[in-house]
Amino acid sequence: MRDILLSFIKIHILFHAGQAPVYGAWLLEELARHGYRLSPGTLYPTLHALEEAGYLERSEEVVEGKVRKYYRLTTAGRAALDEIGRKMQELAGEILANPLSPGRPPGSPAPSV
Repeated sequence: MRDILLSFIKIHILFHAGQAPVYGAWLLEELARHGYRLSPGTLYPTLHALEEAGYLERSEEVVEGKVRKYYRLTTAGRAALDEIGRKMQELAGEILANPLSPGRPPGSPAPSV
């Protein structure tokens, strides 16, 4: 389950980084607001992996005497987020239109009444 939730976290990060530059402490608070409890030891490697993959770019700024790393969505990140959005719409539509009944295999016809 952890790897599935991490995928949702990555999508949240890409979305917010596309809205405005984001930094780690803010992301931890925002993700907690959505029910994700992350430690910095999970968040920062995730940010670095998204940066390494070319989806985020990092810049540094001194804020109150400390260096803060900001992350922004790249063109590749925007394309990935757009594709993820299309896939999410398709899946959500399918799930909401065809909820699984207990004991009924996926794709099997609903029982007639």
